[in-house]
Amino acid sequence: MIKSLFKSTFLFLFIGILACGNAQKEKASDLSINSEVSQDTSAEIILGANRTEDYLPQLKGKKVGFVGNQTSIIKTGNNTYTHLVDSLLGRNIQIKKVFAPEHGFRGTADAGEKIKDGVDTKTGLPVFSLYGDNKKPSSEVLKDLDILVFDIQDVGARFYTYISTLHYIMEACAENNIPLMVLDRPNPNGSYIDGPILEKEFTSFVGMHPVPVVHGMTIAEYARMINGEGWLKDGQQCELQVIQMENYDHSKAYSLAVKPSPNLPNDQSINLYPSLCFFEGTNVNAGRGTDHQFQVFGSPYLDQEYFDYSYTPESKAGATSPKHLGKKCYGRNLTNTEELNSLNLEWLIEAYQNTSKKDEFFNSFFTKLAGTKKLQEQIESGMNPEEIKASWKDGLAKYAETRNKYLLY
Repeated sequence: MIKSLFKSTFLFLFIGILACGNAQKEKASDLSINSEVSQDTSAEIILGANRTEDYLPQLKGKKVGFVGNQTSIIKTGNNTYTHLVDSLLGRNIQIKKVFAPEHGFRGTADAGEKIKDGVDTKTGLPVFSLYGDNKKPSSEVLKDLDILVFDIQDVGARFYTYISTLHYIMEACAENNIPLMVLDRPNPNGSYIDGPILEKEFTSFVGMHPVPVVHGMTIAEYARMINGEGWLKDGQQCELQVIQMENYDHSKAYSLAVKPSPNLPNDQSINLYPSLCFFEGTNVNAGRGTDHQFQVFGSPYLDQEYFDYSYTPESKAGATSPKHLGKKCYGRNLTNTEELNSLNLEWLIEAYQNTSKKDEFFNSFFTKLAGTKKLQEQIESGMNPEEIKASWKDGLAKYAETRNKYLLY
């Protein structure tokens, strides 16, 4: 199910507020305008991690902490890859400790599963969890390190917790005067921004910053924004160094070589994830316990006469106890849906309108995912997608101006 790192780049529609590093600030009236963009298909994207000549000299002779997971790979040949930790150790870089985000260092744990400290069996390196009780490494753990390297593949959604891990790593580095090197990677949903802006009172690990659901930034651009907007505790600044990519821009299509997490198995799931993750805050299953995670949705409570697709969630690796385990769910199969360049609210709204348990449809997690109470209220009041999206316009316009300050591509 893992695809080739690069797929053919093509012409596609995307929201007009996407911007390259030197783009001008967009007008609020441009937020919903789509435009057609041609792309240079001849230049292969070179990841920050692959630009070893630019950062190896800065790691030589230093005690290094590595923040990464199964996506921390570099291309070593035609469709062959090596984990960056293995590569760096082979080049005599002194990696002393590994720090792992949600899903663990090898990326096999269920969403929300508590990750324990341990030892990486392949390298013998101590692994410290950044998901569970200790989301930020302690001063004691960091005291013998000279630098931290961050290399994790993000997917561009506010509630995908790798950017929350980035925040806490930056904060720990700032508090302990340790520099952080971020090796940049593409954002597969980086061609647009969309969704409600998170309101401060709804801050959580699935939403730490006042950004929309789809933030439209690479991981390094996001780190620059965390620093620049003073979002770290007490306005601290992390000593940040970015290793940029080559031949990348936000309009380029990008296919991941490795699943970024167990329930995002392919490009389709990654593209649909920002829209379907809202179901995690409802009584609807979003494909966990199937082979089409975040490509189908369903519930035993949805009207089986209205919905023409059904499936039964099973216990699987990465989803051992999925919602509605063993129960027949009615819903939609979106595996052949055309690529999205905006959030889709139609599926969420039609599920709410056609459930037999409206009073139990939303749970408290939905507000954390949305970052606001307004979205649930709007859906319950019968607003359509266009009306709801119109209410995001001013917030997106303001965010677009902030975002433009930190873009690198």
